[in-house]
Amino acid sequence: MERSEYTESNRRAWNEVQPIHRRHNFEALLRAVREPGFDRSDAVERRIFDRLGLAGKSVAQLGCNNGRELLSVKTRGAWRCVGFDISDAFIGEARELAAAGGFDCEFVRTDIYDIASGYDGSFDLVYVTIGVLTWMPDLPGFFAVVSRILRRPGWLFLYDSHPIQEIFEPDGPQGAPRLDRSYFDRRPLLGTGGLDYYGRIPYESSPTYDFHHTLAVVLRACQGAGFTLEEFEEYPHDISSLWRHLESQDAKIPLSYSLVAHCDQPR
Repeated sequence: MERSEYTESNRRAWNEVQPIHRRHNFEALLRAVREPGFDRSDAVERRIFDRLGLAGKSVAQLGCNNGRELLSVKTRGAWRCVGFDISDAFIGEARELAAAGGFDCEFVRTDIYDIASGYDGSFDLVYVTIGVLTWMPDLPGFFAVVSRILRRPGWLFLYDSHPIQEIFEPDGPQGAPRLDRSYFDRRPLLGTGGLDYYGRIPYESSPTYDFHHTLAVVLRACQGAGFTLEEFEEYPHDISSLWRHLESQDAKIPLSYSLVAHCDQPR
């Protein structure tokens, strides 16, 4: 399949699940964004945002979903905030939340690979959070887009679930993870059971295709796009909500990671 065929199929699936997700969390989010100081950043994000300094900065979030994380960035002092996402429905919801909370943020419906050239060199920081890379069939192409839309020098902050999670299913005995696939299996994973990760109720959906990228692949693709690694950390805490029961175990595995890199090479 062509890259755009994968991403277009995923777009349809995300549009289908948006009303389901909305039933789970929209009313609570709507109330929260109307309160002063709305901020869903966790301790890792706060530390890194403080280190990079958001005041007066132009920030892009790639794969912004309904925009709740980007609204937090705006609360923390960023100047211009632009979120990009492939889902028409989630971009609509992001605009609704921003309007309800009085946030001056822009949300753009686009395939990440097709971000318009008018945004080239527009941002001081690109912010990428959990679950974005797994939907990217072409990782070097993704980081090339990040590089293209950054000013020089520009910064990348990536905060994601650890790819080791993707080789397990969380349904073994006593909640223990069950080995499901090889860590080095790069084949696209086809799904038709839907994307309801809140209620975890399967339904017949448009085909989804996700892609397993090892940490080595992520780091090579990032460096291949001209980035210099400044910080890389692995954590025993879960940001996916699937593996919280493992956080308290004595024998720990990495459940999330953060990456900070800068790019000052000419585009």
